[in-house]
Amino acid sequence: MAPITVLHPQVLPMEKVLRDPIHNYIYIQHQVILDLINTKEFQRLRRIKQLGTTSYTFHGAEHSRFSHSVGVYEITRKICDLFQRNYPTQNSNDGLWDDHERLVALCAALLHDVGHGAYSHTFEHIFHTNHEQMTQQIITSPETEVNHVLRQVSDDFPAQVASVIAKTYPNQQVVQMISSQIDADRMDYLLRDSYFTGTKYGNFDLTRILRVMRPYQGGIAFNFSGMHAVEDYIVSRFQMYQQVYFHPVSRSMEVILSSLLKRAKDLYEMDQLPHDFAYETLKPFFDNQFSLKQYLKLDDGVLNTCFSIWSECDDHILKDLARRFLNRKPLKSAKVNDDTRSLLPTLRNLIAEAGFDPYYYAATNDSFDLPYDSYNPSSKKPQTQIELMQTDGSLIELSTVSTLVKAISGKITGDERFFFPREMLAKGNQLEIFTPVYQQFEKYLHNDRLIFPK
Repeated sequence: MAPITVLHPQVLPMEKVLRDPIHNYIYIQHQVILDLINTKEFQRLRRIKQLGTTSYTFHGAEHSRFSHSVGVYEITRKICDLFQRNYPTQNSNDGLWDDHERLVALCAALLHDVGHGAYSHTFEHIFHTNHEQMTQQIITSPETEVNHVLRQVSDDFPAQVASVIAKTYPNQQVVQMISSQIDADRMDYLLRDSYFTGTKYGNFDLTRILRVMRPYQGGIAFNFSGMHAVEDYIVSRFQMYQQVYFHPVSRSMEVILSSLLKRAKDLYEMDQLPHDFAYETLKPFFDNQFSLKQYLKLDDGVLNTCFSIWSECDDHILKDLARRFLNRKPLKSAKVNDDTRSLLPTLRNLIAEAGFDPYYYAATNDSFDLPYDSYNPSSKKPQTQIELMQTDGSLIELSTVSTLVKAISGKITGDERFFFPREMLAKGNQLEIFTPVYQQFEKYLHNDRLIFPK
């Protein structure tokens, strides 16, 4: 690997900028940040969509993990500037901002998503990878250009940056900039995803929120005077999940993608997957024995090439699923709940009678989100609650003073859906066996206890 030169001092003699539709300019002021952006591991993020299959619903959502990552860096840079300007530390015990933490915060912000795989969460589910663990591995592995750049700061600097991702870094102010209920990551993806999906749900007053953020001994709080800006952010996040992230068509395409990868994996295990580019590319993942180098070779485009090859293969299920995914042929869906779940075996049987293998063509998918919750250390994944700082310096948790946030605090939103082939609703199908099956299937869907599909 060719060495990457890091100039000293770490601050560039003249800052560089990236034009950005969300932040206007992204300011690069440190050589290490510029060098990290130019590593092959970070450039790979250009080839991974930020929103995965959502572009099948909102056609403008073609933005990448790269653009999001530099956006998170820029918000973090602004936070550091505001903290240093307004809350600089005077002694080691005052709980204010120590600007020596700036570089580790900026690097962690920039690299927080570098470990995402092709099609992100669906790929993780099938092949049991974890993007946060992969991010830490990329940062700490001597095989990567990212690690080489970070080690130019100091030998232990990669471990420091990785500990921010792992949330074990000693200074919680740095951790909460990147990972909390209101952090640079979430603030950028709400604004960016809203912009590129052509929606307005994710808009909130970023400038105001940054102005009211402040460090304290336990992390980051918000001045009480900024409560309404924080409320606006919480509501925006709530709406984006309901209207964009949980959209039934996007989830349908995720189900097809999941079934497509499952079918390929099943064929591989039966030694029936053709020995071609797709086979050689995914073999390490089918065997669950992949190296970091093999993982980093994957991106959305590589997987799409695999799908294109499979769209012409002999296996009719793999071929059909590949064509459905590539050509945007989503499944239909109906909401289910505890009262209607008992109908699903019957619906699966009808799908099988119609000629579709329900293992690949029928699925339940649930998407749930907790818009906001006060800290609960006994929960499976305890979240950092949002603290408001009053004029006397005391802290008060957001939902105790905001009736708006209290109304949605602790309330899980979302739904569970049953996905099935669109053909099950194709009236006029000429197959003799299909007409009675279709009529029976539709009768169940029109049952008063089921919500008719969208």
